[in-house]
Amino acid sequence: MAERDVLARELAHHEELYSGFAQKHFAKPAVRALRRHLARRILEAAGAGSRSRLLSLGCGIGDTELLLAPHVEQVVGLDLSPAAIRQARADAEQAGVANAQFLKGSVEEAGLEPESFDAVIGVFFLHHLPDSALARLPAQVKRLLKPGGVFYSLDPSRRRLSGAVGRLVAPKLMARYQSPDERELDPHETAALFRRAGFTVSVRFYDFVSTPMAGLFPGARRWYGFWRWVDGALIRIPAVRALGSNFELIARKPAGGAATAG
Repeated sequence: MAERDVLARELAHHEELYSGFAQKHFAKPAVRALRRHLARRILEAAGAGSRSRLLSLGCGIGDTELLLAPHVEQVVGLDLSPAAIRQARADAEQAGVANAQFLKGSVEEAGLEPESFDAVIGVFFLHHLPDSALARLPAQVKRLLKPGGVFYSLDPSRRRLSGAVGRLVAPKLMARYQSPDERELDPHETAALFRRAGFTVSVRFYDFVSTPMAGLFPGARRWYGFWRWVDGALIRIPAVRALGSNFELIARKPAGGAATAG
């Protein structure tokens, strides 16, 4: 299947998603709690601070990026969707966030300077890429990162128990959230792509129930802390950890010399 056809369908899906549904859904309290938790995880994983420049691939309407902006020097968000970028810019202006910039286009088109970012992130981004684009991405990210810089991603795992349950119990709701060509990723295969590009890589599972439940019950803010507590307990059990819903990939560009596999 041609890469351009996949990307065209992805763009059409997200233009519809960002025509109103995403703005309303992402503003609900459980989803906001999820985003705040995720922002803290990104800052910790990337070691980002007040002098860090951060690039977000597939930034959508910028809800995570605007939470990151107060903690770093600059956030640059990149997305193919014009509707998403318009919303992100409007929200940044309304919130008075001056150090967040949102650009329409792909990483190839954006004209970003080599080694200009301390961290690059992709939140629920990699699993939307066609296989050919995913294979190219590690080298593109490596070019943009400073020596010692970090790539962080969060994506659904191919082995996730919640996906199997969701497809059985609520297939229509699952379809509402999913684009035509997205798929779940194998954590180890994804990590191998970055290792081959010279990164030191680690993989860890992010959750079992908190993200799916925030999607199903976005108004249930008080329950989000409980769902995170359940996740923390389940992820500590080696026998079930591999059935986690979403996995984090943390890939570090070597500061100098050759990278080793983590």
